[in-house]
Order: sequence, then structure tokens, then C-alpha cells
Amino acid sequence: MTPPSGEPRIHAWAAAVPPFDVAAAECAQRRQDQLTKPQGSLGQLEALVVRIAGMTGHERPCADRRVVAVFAADHGVAAEGVSAYPATVTGQMLGALARGEAAVAILAEAANARLLVVDVGVVGKPTDHPRVLNRQIRSGTASFVAGPAMTRRQAMAAMDVGIDVVEAALAEGLDLLALGEVGIGNTTAAAAITACLLGVPPEMAVGRGTGVDDAGLGRKRLAVARALAANRPDPADPIGVLAAVGGLELAALVGAIVRAAAARIPVVLDGFVVGAAALLATTLCPTARSFLIAAHRSPEPGHQAILGALGLGPLLDLGLRLGEGSGAALALPLIGAALATHDRMATFAEAGVDAAVPS
Repeated sequence: MTPPSGEPRIHAWAAAVPPFDVAAAECAQRRQDQLTKPQGSLGQLEALVVRIAGMTGHERPCADRRVVAVFAADHGVAAEGVSAYPATVTGQMLGALARGEAAVAILAEAANARLLVVDVGVVGKPTDHPRVLNRQIRSGTASFVAGPAMTRRQAMAAMDVGIDVVEAALAEGLDLLALGEVGIGNTTAAAAITACLLGVPPEMAVGRGTGVDDAGLGRKRLAVARALAANRPDPADPIGVLAAVGGLELAALVGAIVRAAAARIPVVLDGFVVGAAALLATTLCPTARSFLIAAHRSPEPGHQAILGALGLGPLLDLGLRLGEGSGAALALPLIGAALATHDRMATFAEAGVDAAVPS
């Protein structure tokens, strides 16, 4: 698929996102109703399969070729004391991801998924490792409490990184995309995006993130309030919001979501930060909403508001707040199991089992 020429790539791919395939979903539902089980007895798994059929356009979709893509970048707002960890942790975590030592690396392996790690803007010397793709747009963002985090052009370039990563994954084979992020300070950016796009006050969007104490929570709320007052981002302009109070990895996530949706690839969202990126992506491209799966519910208050706005119910509710894509990776085997039952269970006719008698 090639987007229309002469447009910024994100807009071109947004225009190329197809609608949900109602006919494929209906076919999948009819198959579910014929499988050797009481109708609806697999609960949310049945609804999940039907949704994925509509996303992919296939009555019996496959999820064998799984990818977990983790985008990393630093945030200037970390200097405002909004995190329990120093900004240097982002680069250190990138090294742990590259070595396969981070939680999401282990979870991705357990889920039989390829792990892609992308440096979009980590401060310091780039990680020299074959598992890390260096696509830095700039060395972290500026602190957005007094002005924009980045320029609009830089936000667009970071979205292109996400588009490129998905295109490369498609070339190697991709059925299911799980998204994650690494970046000290990015829950503050996610809270600012959420407050702006959903029109909620900072105290309803800001949580404890990495585990800040009460003083740190107060600093986060103040930072978000100052950022919104200084930048006055327009919620009708998602790219402007991204440039004003977002982050480079958030921008890459937006590009990845839109490009995957254009290819009819289901996108498994991690927690709060990836959810904020999905909120931006669906503001930019409302049709992309049909291709999203919420892996889990984060304790962050803003995440609950995002899930409500996107109309998504989480597959898991385990109190996860690690980020990295850990929740999304955990959801992959569950999704695979749902699709396997849909594909491999016998129908009543095939098994010679009497179906339920209509009452």
C-alpha cells in the first residue's frame, strides 16, 4: 500500500486507514456461535476474536508473527523533579533492553514476539548495540513548562520514525503489534496530553508514575498546569499538542499506530503513556480507533479517562505500572489463545455434537 503523494506521511497514512470490516466480524461471530460450546461461554475472548476479525478483514485471523516495539526518549520536564528516578535512567534502561535484561524483553520472549527497540531521542551517547535502532531526532525534548517541548517539524519527523519501524516490521512479517515506551518524565507528558485532549484538570490526569512521593506528585501537577498555561495547546490540533507538551517517543508511537492501522494490523496498547499516544492518534485519525486493543488498566488516573474516551475495556487488570510495553507483551499470549480456539475448535456439525435446542 502506498499513501497519496505530496502530503506529510502521517496525514497520508491517516487517510489510508480503512474502516472496520463489519462483514468479516459478522462471519467470525457466526463461527463462534457454531463452535462446540454454549454461545458466549468464552466471554470477552469471543468479543475479542470478533473485533480482531473486523480489524484484519479475516474471519479466522492469525497472530503468529508478533512484534513488541519499544520507543525510547528523554524529557526535559524531568528537570522539574517530576520523577523518582534521574533522567540518566532512560539510557541505562535502553542498555538493559538491548541486553535482554529488562522485563519487557523477557516477557516478549515468553510471548514468542520479536522485540524492536528504537532510540528516538535519549540524552547521551547512543547505545551501540545491534538490537537498538538509532533514529534520534534530537537529544531529548525541552522542558515544556515555559515553552514547547519540540518544534512541529521535529514532532512530524519522530512520527515518521514510528511509521518506518512498522513498515520494516511489515516487510519481515507482522500480524500483531504491541507498543511500549521508555522515558523518564513521560508520564508527565502523557498527563499534559490527557488533560489537554480530554479537558480534565491536572489533578485528574496526573498520577505517581514511577512512584513519586506527595511532594513529587505536587510538582508533577504544577508542571502540567504550567505547561498548559504557557503553551495553550489546541486540542483540535493533535500534532500541535504533541509538539507543545509531548515527547519524541510519544510521537513515534502515534506514527506506529496510524501506520499499523493502515495495514489492518491490530495494535495492542500498553498503559498510560501509550494510551496518551493512542488518544493523539485517534484525534488525528478517528478511524484508527477500531484497530486498538487495550492490554491492561494502569493505576494512573489519566489512563482510566483515556480508556473511557477510546471506548476500550482492558484485557488485564493487574495493577501494572512499569511501562516498557510489559502489559502489552503479557496480553499477547492471551490474544493468541483466543484466536487459536476460534480457529481450531470444532463446530457442532464437525464434532457430531448436538447443538443447543432453541427455547
